[in-house]
Amino acid sequence: MLRRTIVLLALAGLLTACASDPGPAAAPSGSDGAFPVRIDHAFGTAEIPARPQRVVALGVTDADPVLALGVTSVAVASYTFYQETGGLGPWARGLVQGEAPQVLTEPEPNLERIAALRPDVIIALSAGIDQAAHDQLSAIAPVVARPAGSIAFGVGRTEQIRAVATALGETARGEELVRTADTAFSDAVAAHPELRGKIGATVLPFDGKYGAFTDADARGRFMTGLGLAQPPAIAERDDGQSFYVEVASEQAGLLDGDVMVMLADEGAAKQQVDSDPVLRQVPVVARGDMVVPDADTRGAMTYNSVLSAPFALERLVPQLAEKLRD
Repeated sequence: MLRRTIVLLALAGLLTACASDPGPAAAPSGSDGAFPVRIDHAFGTAEIPARPQRVVALGVTDADPVLALGVTSVAVASYTFYQETGGLGPWARGLVQGEAPQVLTEPEPNLERIAALRPDVIIALSAGIDQAAHDQLSAIAPVVARPAGSIAFGVGRTEQIRAVATALGETARGEELVRTADTAFSDAVAAHPELRGKIGATVLPFDGKYGAFTDADARGRFMTGLGLAQPPAIAERDDGQSFYVEVASEQAGLLDGDVMVMLADEGAAKQQVDSDPVLRQVPVVARGDMVVPDADTRGAMTYNSVLSAPFALERLVPQLAEKLRD
C-alpha cells in the first residue's frame, strides 16, 4: 500500500473539511514557550527538550506550517513539481528568512544527510515513513510523525499545524492560523452558496485509469471544505485505507456529478478526454463542467496547508462557481 501511495504521489507531481478539516487528533502537551513538550504519534512519542532552532521538514508539505509559524527550515522535502523552485510553493516562498532551505529530493530519508544538518526536531507529519524509518530518524533528533490512526500522507491541515505549533512552542499562533484558514473556507462558501451540497470528484488520470481523491487526501478535503460531496459511487468504494479510489477507464461513469476537477495540465486533460470515449460521454464532462486548474492551483490543493489553502481558494472557487451557476 505504501509503495502504491508513493507512486501516485509521484504521478501527481509530474502532472502538475468541512472547513475545520477534521481528522485524527494529535495528542500534544505543553504551552507557548514552555518546554519540554511531548507529542504522541503513530510510532511513539516525540520529546522535545527546548524550543527548536534547526528544523528539518521531512514531510512533503511540512515546510508550510513551519514557515507560517515564523521558522525557516534548514531542509525541506517537497512534491516533485516544486523541487526545482526551492521546494516551496509560491504561497510560501516570500516567508523564507535568511538562508534558503536545502531541498531533500531522495525518495527515502537520507540519514547521513539529515544528521549532518544537526536538526533539533524532524517534522514528518506528511511523510510516508514507517516504524523502522522513525526509529532511525529519532536517533538523530525527536521526530514528530503522523497521529495514530492516520494513513501515510493523510494528516489534515488542522492536525498538522497544531502538532507543528506545539513542537515549536507556538500553540497560540497555531490556533490563529487554524481560524484564518477555516474562515477562508467559510467565507468562500458564504460568497458562493451554489457550491454547497453539490457533487464533485477530484480526479487524477494515471496509467490509463483514474484516481478519485477521498477525504483522506488533502485534495479531497479541499473540496469537502467547500461543501461539495464525493460522487456516491466513489464514497461507497472508499474503505478508508487509501487516499484515493482507483477507477478503471471503463468505469469512468462513477466520476459523474455536478462538477469535476481534473488534476492535469490543460493539454493533457484535453488529450485524456479525446482518447477516452467513456470519459467523454460522462455527463459532467459532456456538458463542459470539468474544471482544469493551473499547476500552482493544483499544487496548492495538494498541500491544503494553512498557507496554500487561501491561495487555492482564490483561484479555484471562481472556476467552480462559474460551472455550478450554469
